[in-house]
Amino acid sequence: MDNSISKSLFGFQAALKQAGSNLDEYLGKYYYKKWISDELFAALAIRTTFVNSMHRFFEKEGLFNLERLQLSPVTDPLAHDVEHIPEIMYKGLPYVMTHSMIYSKLLACHNPKLKGIYIDSPNIRLELESPDRQQRGKYLIDFSQMDVEVKRNRSINLETYIEKVEFVKEILNEDFEKVLDMFERVLIYAFENILAKNDSDLKALGVTIDIPSQPFPRFKYDDIKKYGAAYEQKIGKEIKEQIFWVTGMLRENYDLVYPYLNNKGKVQSSEITSDMIYNYDICIKSIIRKTGEQTPALEILSGGIREWIYDAIVERLLDNKIIIERPIIEGGNIVNIDKLGGYGPFLLMATRKDNQGQYAFPDTFGGGIGIERTLYAFLRGPKIKKIDDITCFGKNPDSHQIYMF
Repeated sequence: MDNSISKSLFGFQAALKQAGSNLDEYLGKYYYKKWISDELFAALAIRTTFVNSMHRFFEKEGLFNLERLQLSPVTDPLAHDVEHIPEIMYKGLPYVMTHSMIYSKLLACHNPKLKGIYIDSPNIRLELESPDRQQRGKYLIDFSQMDVEVKRNRSINLETYIEKVEFVKEILNEDFEKVLDMFERVLIYAFENILAKNDSDLKALGVTIDIPSQPFPRFKYDDIKKYGAAYEQKIGKEIKEQIFWVTGMLRENYDLVYPYLNNKGKVQSSEITSDMIYNYDICIKSIIRKTGEQTPALEILSGGIREWIYDAIVERLLDNKIIIERPIIEGGNIVNIDKLGGYGPFLLMATRKDNQGQYAFPDTFGGGIGIERTLYAFLRGPKIKKIDDITCFGKNPDSHQIYMF
């Protein structure tokens, strides 16, 4: 038995007692009452249709389902702050809890017969709580994400990358349209199924949804960054559509910036524009059934075309300060593996070449759809006030001092 857990619970219970309450009252208020509620029943019914619809859609697209990965020596470093990455020692190596399966997704796409993969994956992100104890509504430290990665199979090498910029841009723009189309179609498919199966549940929650038409509205980050950190909400207020795209944000090291390398070395960060960044977010609002009023927009999907050229992968990791040195590879080993954190094996795999002497690392596009965040985004209204309300065990950093389950 873990004495530290026992001691923490003892202290929490004592604090409740001192405040004139008790543990049973706390459990009833924050767990039992929610578990037996009509609101959670409706949200779970909608969740089931939403998740099952995505599984059916990606299976029909020819993608394969991949196992869930929760422990790895390397995980998504992310472009925003978290408190720390949980770490577990096992068999002499520290493993981290996965923020997302991004690197696993890329590596799984090596098989030449594979079109792509999807995973209803677990994610642990110990987000910092709101400094002023305000409900931000969108964060869970333990959540689910529909992770998707699809092969592009363009086989563009470093020479072509450097010398034929316009040719490569044309291909990238074609692939950009393909991936946006895919994610638009999966959301349309899911929303159609929810309206068909769960309209009574939507009604119980006091909201409705519009079936979007393609293409969804698009906004380049360079054009809207003047709005500041709340750009999603401000754009959402200006348009009637429930769902829209924001594209071209400089962030994670694996989201493609092209061209990043050139004959002179690399482009300067000050020269990078949204037109050079091949990534995207989807934002969604909810619609109040009685009034038609829309709630503030919330980002629910993040993705991009991925960096696939080894030299660019390394340069992006260095520039984002994720590794501190370029890997030095000699005789099948990495001389400075101790300087690369957990990225050594990943980078060595990225140097592997096929029978034609070309790098075998897959070129892909993909993204992750936050399941709880999406549900919260389009179910907010008279009944759903915070992201905890659509989960049985939601661990919202802004809601609880301690989590019971």
